[in-house]
Amino acid sequence: MRSLINSRVAVVVLSATLLLAGGAISITQNAGASSMATKSVTITIHNFMFMPMKITVTPGETIKVTNKDQVAHTLTATDGKFNTGNVNPGKTKTFKAPTKPGTYDYICSIHQYMTGEIVVK
Repeated sequence: MRSLINSRVAVVVLSATLLLAGGAISITQNAGASSMATKSVTITIHNFMFMPMKITVTPGETIKVTNKDQVAHTLTATDGKFNTGNVNPGKTKTFKAPTKPGTYDYICSIHQYMTGEIVVK
């Protein structure tokens, strides 16, 4: 019984730690395999702004873009390396970060005053 309680406490502490760390962690379970954690980063569009405006990711990491505005937006690299296409209101699209380390500026191609930066390390 004590072992079961300790296990549940450990899960609660781990969950709180991940929440405070600010990263989105998803756990997947494959048949016959142990669970694996996969990291993803989310950029939220709200009030005609990218939030956060600057993120740091690993090469090829998945980036989610969620639009909480009432109009469509894009997340488009100024050098053409990535482009979500239109992300409609209430929708989410994903793309892979560039594999080459560097700094990549992006805009909303519809509202070009909306800017942000992805740093690949």
